[in-house]
Amino acid sequence: METNQPIVRSNELSPLSREHHDGLLFVWKLRQGLSNNIAPARLKDFTIFYWQQHIKPHFYQEEHVLSKFIPTDNPLLKQMQEEHSLIRELILSLGDDASIETFTSLADVIYKHIRFEERELFGWVEVNLNKEQLEEIYKELEEHPLCGSDWKDEFWLKK
Repeated sequence: METNQPIVRSNELSPLSREHHDGLLFVWKLRQGLSNNIAPARLKDFTIFYWQQHIKPHFYQEEHVLSKFIPTDNPLLKQMQEEHSLIRELILSLGDDASIETFTSLADVIYKHIRFEERELFGWVEVNLNKEQLEEIYKELEEHPLCGSDWKDEFWLKK
């Protein structure tokens, strides 16, 4: 059973957690767009923008900064990598005529992925890495901040 209790995240992983919060907001916006019957082409444009500005650089941080501290045979690392591949594939295969089901599936996959990382992967990292390793992760994350979001088409707002 999933709990909605907030997780107190270590300061060192907080940049990734803040990005996850933004990712959950992306999922909410996508779902609102679906509820508002927004044209698939508009949803696709927003999704591609968000991929380029947020998800792709976020995946890079997790795959190149965080993962080097996790044993390669760790099943949580393997799950993260597989889910990143699935999300990447779903986004990059979007067309202007993508179905409601495609966007619904994408939103669900991203939502579940963020919950997995926050509740399982990051928990493992905080328990198994020492303070120096966590500080090294934080330092590297701070060197590569994500781009801001200046998307103008607020389709998720009811007009």
